[in-house]
Amino acid sequence: MSDQQTSDKQPYFITTAISYVNGLPHLGHAYEAISADVMARFKRLDGFDVHFLTGTDEHGQKVEKTAIAADMAPKAFCDQNAAHFREMARTLNLSNDDFIRTTEERHIKASQAIWKMLADSGDIYLDSYAGWYSVRDEAYFDEGELTDDPDNVGQKLAPSGAPVEWVEEPSYFFKLSEYTDKLLAFYEENPDFIMPATRKNEVVSFVGQEGGLRDLSISRTTFNWGVPVPGDDAHIMYVWLDALTNYITALGFPGDGIGGVAGRDAAYKTHWPADLHIIGKDIVRFHAVYWPAFLMSAGIPVQKRVFGHGFLNIEGQKMSKSLGNVLSPDAMINEFGLDQLRYFLMREVPYGQDGSFSHEGIVQRINADLSNDFGNLAQRSLSMINKNCGAQVPSNAALNDDDQAMLDAAANLVAEMRAAFDVQAFHTALEAMWTVIRAANAYIDAQAPWKLRKEDPARMEAVLYTLAETIRRLGILAQPFMPTSAGKMLDQLAVPGDATASGSVFGAGLSGLDLSEDIAEGGEGVDLSGQSGPNASANLPRQFAAVTDPAYMLAPGTVLPAPEGVFPRFVEAEAE
Repeated sequence: MSDQQTSDKQPYFITTAISYVNGLPHLGHAYEAISADVMARFKRLDGFDVHFLTGTDEHGQKVEKTAIAADMAPKAFCDQNAAHFREMARTLNLSNDDFIRTTEERHIKASQAIWKMLADSGDIYLDSYAGWYSVRDEAYFDEGELTDDPDNVGQKLAPSGAPVEWVEEPSYFFKLSEYTDKLLAFYEENPDFIMPATRKNEVVSFVGQEGGLRDLSISRTTFNWGVPVPGDDAHIMYVWLDALTNYITALGFPGDGIGGVAGRDAAYKTHWPADLHIIGKDIVRFHAVYWPAFLMSAGIPVQKRVFGHGFLNIEGQKMSKSLGNVLSPDAMINEFGLDQLRYFLMREVPYGQDGSFSHEGIVQRINADLSNDFGNLAQRSLSMINKNCGAQVPSNAALNDDDQAMLDAAANLVAEMRAAFDVQAFHTALEAMWTVIRAANAYIDAQAPWKLRKEDPARMEAVLYTLAETIRRLGILAQPFMPTSAGKMLDQLAVPGDATASGSVFGAGLSGLDLSEDIAEGGEGVDLSGQSGPNASANLPRQFAAVTDPAYMLAPGTVLPAPEGVFPRFVEAEAE
């Protein structure tokens, strides 16, 4: 991201939540990561200078206890499991620009820096804490938020169902109570800060509760796996203050930049405040209450939006180890295909709501939507061009009103999908795309180019050109969801560029790149300024601007490769 590359592009910073390393990646992690990747790719293709961050959350009592149970030192345990999450990023073909770990030196320095800023603002004081704490949630709860545990007399449960324990220890506190009115005013002035609306209502109700917010304990002394509090090594920082700071660590806070990574030295200046934090609905409170309050106290601009997505159930049941229905991304990809999984997750469930993953559901989407609708449209259109037009883009000299209407419908998708993405309605964007795909299938049936071959060859060429050009536009717009498959479709139309057009600025194959060790050791990092990324002119034909710019329409006479199917049907394996 050199200045030359980004000077005319609007910055866009998007993050996932960082994943706890106390367990291995599952389909829920993949759902969040894929949705953020779809958003990041869309923005890159739409001309934005995108920085996409994901990573792992490695401190806290929960991680320490899990490591001890595994008979491992906490850092070794974190190293082991963080590697699985980094590998998940590669497996899912994520286009993340950075992968942050909260055990990195750059993050420890950033966390201690924001602590000092909160202290300098007069918002931290030393006292003692006595109350309920959930290790699983890494969160404090008031008595009124708890319920009795039906299986254990005398035990209490957090709203999440996690057990809580009574904790008494010296603690530093953050004056969260002084931010009740400030936060309510902020929500009022920024109505789209928390999405969807149901999440906003929950947060406003929590902040506006009778008596307002209470001061927040932000240090622990009963264990030591965390970031040391500056000036008081007897305390470690509350894991959420540490974890939330990752979003600015990755941009180079508190200095001018990340350091050692060519072309990214001004990322904090250009890309903060974040445009979008994509997180699970269970951690909205931390991101929409605590994090803005910390930032306000530190004098740092507040992020622009928090989107709390819903949960995925499996065949109508909550994912649970006890039920044996926790699905791994690897298993799903091996069975159904990566792009097929990406499409299903973004199409099946209205984003923001809870949804269900089912074998029957994904097979239906693969065979009906991808194979029958989109795949069949491309395969039969390009096969007819290959057979009847000398394997060249046909003439567009005699397009009529029907042809133009078909082309206009595909061109208008850019604005329709952009409006849907502005509110993270990924399913709505796909529904709009499939309306055009079905219209194109109806168009080919109505025009019957196989009959025109003998009756009116010139008209046949116009129809086939219209189909090829429509598929080009659809292929470009499909890239955020199905980058590999869409790339293959564009390859078959001889559209210049390659699959990295919608990927990370670091280029294809570098998803999940970890520069932390090199940075921590003061190395020079990796100079990737020469990579062919989304800003390279060679990839302009695959950017969204090329959908509506006549200069990028298919040129008649262009030689096309032999067509190949992109979306094969899913066939159930025969029982042995």
